[in-house]
Amino acid sequence: MSKLFIVPTPIGNLEDITIRSLKILEQVDLIIAEDTRKTGHLLKHYKITTRLRSHHKFNEHYIVSHIVTRIKNGKSIALVTDAGTPSISDPGYLLIRTCLENDIDLECLPGPTAFIPALVISGLPDDKFCFEGFLNVKKGRQKRLKELTNETRTIVFYESPHRLLRTLNQFVEYFGPDRKASISRELTKIHEETIRGSLSELVEHYSKKTVKGEIVIVLGPKS
Repeated sequence: MSKLFIVPTPIGNLEDITIRSLKILEQVDLIIAEDTRKTGHLLKHYKITTRLRSHHKFNEHYIVSHIVTRIKNGKSIALVTDAGTPSISDPGYLLIRTCLENDIDLECLPGPTAFIPALVISGLPDDKFCFEGFLNVKKGRQKRLKELTNETRTIVFYESPHRLLRTLNQFVEYFGPDRKASISRELTKIHEETIRGSLSELVEHYSKKTVKGEIVIVLGPKS
């Protein structure tokens, strides 16, 4: 079983993990995780004792060659992130690409990712959509927003709580105050919330409210 397994983990509720994912996490020789504390909490919940090692954006260039060597020497390794599917707006792409370049077998398990439930419950068209993830904070941000003004599909973004209002105001500037949108946060958790409306209505709502948790913005298509 010498290969790299890409294993999605719950985005909130710990019960949102497949039986197969749990079996893989039990059977591999090593789990590499974005945050070993968060993954450790998941493993403890399911009484899994597989060894953990840290793998995040600050050390991934250093650790990738070590992981590849271990797999080539017959070890099986699982890649996980804090929540959701590795490589989707999370570390993982560099390792996956390097494994492919070294003819290492890969297996990606299906599982949780935040933008799919947010898109489905938004009430906005989901037959065709594009995923933007996090916009660049500074470099190229305005250029990208200008390019997206001509996008006719629903657009999905990730955003952090402290930048939400700034982003919504920029969306009003580039997409217009009447453009429909939906904002989901804390998906699958106790305080899960989805607010729908025009961009101007969402700006007004979040101007009066402090929010926490991971956020998915679903922007309706251009008319």
